[in-house]
Amino acid sequence: MFREFISSSLTIAEMEARKIRHDSTELWTRLVQPALWLLLFGTVFSAIKGITQFIGNFTYTQFITPGVLAQSVLFVAIFYGITVVWERDTGILSKLLSTPSPRSSIIVGKALSASVRGLFQAVMIFALALIIGVNLRFDPLDELGVLAVIVVFAMCVSSLSMILASFLKTRDRMMGIGQAITMPLFFASNAIYPISLMPSWLQFISKFNPLSYVVDAVRAMLLTGDYSNLLVDIAVLVAFTVLFLAIASVTIRRIIE
Repeated sequence: MFREFISSSLTIAEMEARKIRHDSTELWTRLVQPALWLLLFGTVFSAIKGITQFIGNFTYTQFITPGVLAQSVLFVAIFYGITVVWERDTGILSKLLSTPSPRSSIIVGKALSASVRGLFQAVMIFALALIIGVNLRFDPLDELGVLAVIVVFAMCVSSLSMILASFLKTRDRMMGIGQAITMPLFFASNAIYPISLMPSWLQFISKFNPLSYVVDAVRAMLLTGDYSNLLVDIAVLVAFTVLFLAIASVTIRRIIE
């Protein structure tokens, strides 16, 4: 049973990944916004005197690179539900749900394919950071750890997107809710400023924001080398991912009703 689940999930993930190979335009266009954050926002704020007292012995561009990297994955994965709605409209999703494959394997397969998109975004942002001279840590285990976190985070957000698609059911609504979710998640995290600078009510909200834990983990592996919170960050991210995958597996049939 477990082997069938894994086989079905990987088959669906491979099928979805082939779509990227045939048309990667969306991935390249979605790089524009995070690249601007890194190139413009990072450069401008690095020039502000005294900003290092809030972020430690790093430039501001160094500080926000992990946040922009995570943001780029968030922006790609949160709109994955639009693909599910399109598949509903073309009849592909109905055919998938009528196969013997468990619904959970379909969801996991699609979430894995979203992680391929997330990895592409992360690698491109990382490469851009190196090109503009951002000094990051180079340790093979840390790099693998960052990639693993990105995979899980993309699965987490794409599962949330599929849950939303199950209820919203149209591409226009998904576009609207995607835009409404991404910026609050971004600004209610430690992506572009330390949590300590937030008002107390926003600090409370940030504790329930998976992006905060992702940025913290990536920043530890790419920048600070402080692993004291790494296990907690990963555990919280995995918990969010498992929860969203489970809910999406239950709600996905609603989209074709």
